[in-house]
Amino acid sequence: MPAALLNLSHITQSFVRPEGRELKVLDDVSLALTENEIVGLLGKSGSGKSTLLRIIAGLIAPSTGSVAFNGAPVAGNKNLDIAMVFQTFALFPWLTVLENVELGLEALGVPDKEMRKRALEAIDLIGLDGYESAYPRELSGGMKQRVGFARALVVNPAILLMDEPFSALDVLTAETLKTDFLDLWIERKMPLKSVLLVTHNIEEAVLMSDRILIFAANPGHIAAEIKVDLPHPRDRQSLGFRTMVEQIYTLMTSGMQRRDVSATAKPELTMYDKLPRVSPNQLAGLMEQLAAAPYHGRADLPALDQALGLGTEEVLHLVEALRILKFAVVAEGDIHLTAAGKIFVDADTQKRKQIFAEHLLQNIPLVAYICRVLQSRPGNHAPRIRFLTQLEDNMAEEDAEEALSAVTSWGRYAELFAYNDNSEMYSLENPSA
Repeated sequence: MPAALLNLSHITQSFVRPEGRELKVLDDVSLALTENEIVGLLGKSGSGKSTLLRIIAGLIAPSTGSVAFNGAPVAGNKNLDIAMVFQTFALFPWLTVLENVELGLEALGVPDKEMRKRALEAIDLIGLDGYESAYPRELSGGMKQRVGFARALVVNPAILLMDEPFSALDVLTAETLKTDFLDLWIERKMPLKSVLLVTHNIEEAVLMSDRILIFAANPGHIAAEIKVDLPHPRDRQSLGFRTMVEQIYTLMTSGMQRRDVSATAKPELTMYDKLPRVSPNQLAGLMEQLAAAPYHGRADLPALDQALGLGTEEVLHLVEALRILKFAVVAEGDIHLTAAGKIFVDADTQKRKQIFAEHLLQNIPLVAYICRVLQSRPGNHAPRIRFLTQLEDNMAEEDAEEALSAVTSWGRYAELFAYNDNSEMYSLENPSA
């Protein structure tokens, strides 16, 4: 096996919250990047993937563990041959395309003549020749991201880190940019020796990667590794491609969110678990689709993903919500409506609300807790901050916000409680009375 360009050994990352509690984001992450490979880091948002990229880039130091580039520690390495492309375009609006690309070379002290030559070559390479004097406001989203690629490539990095670089683009633009990038990579027209791609899109990972590392959360860790042996250019409709997508869907929905949970045993939800922020109407719509032809209550997740036309992560969030509410079960990459899910689909609006309320109280501890607090307080009122503070004492702030927003939407739909956004108060009052 060739020597690794990059070695991560037993990386953990924790942050201390204001009240002094430690929040672990990454746990015991080890990986290696060798020459001539694109490695996909695939996982849901909030699993620590972007934090890991910033550790690799030397932007933050890990709590424990080590990162070595060409055998030398990344920390304090002034000759770090690593560049990064971000999800957002991050261009300076007052600079032209050429000036934005030249920035990295200017920081390295490259002479003006050489800087101009290399910047023009990078702009030409990524297909923006003729736009050197244009300002970001004149460019489409895809063109702006091409500038981001040129700015990363102009410093001739050995390793390129890509943090969901296509997720902010429309589907057609993203596909064109992926294809162009792969063509340049396969034809060895870029200086790159290795690429680490962070994504939450399964098809994107299979399309671009030589290896895929499946990242699980709570805290972030590598749960599985898959080698992609499909030849380029890859056909999304081929049996091999679809089989691999199916395999990954199965892994990502098989319960590998905690290290003490087997693939067949889902943990009981606690009040401090992350919750997918999806609306009751979305859930009802998905159940209706599953119940109707051609699915008749059971669907292959990759096929359903394609049929719905949603992003992979959004589909996974919807599926996870149906699973924890016991309206569906997920096994072997398929989703099946439960008996309760089928009854929900056949019910009228008011009956649906009653069924949804019962499943919330039985399966979502945070909903049951809010209802108990409201019932016990004088006037049956409680401020939002009362619940948010408690959640933030036990969860990341972003996760606490997401969880409370999710149950607020669900509880309102089920008419378990009311919420006034102006006063930020929950109550048991009937808002229609």
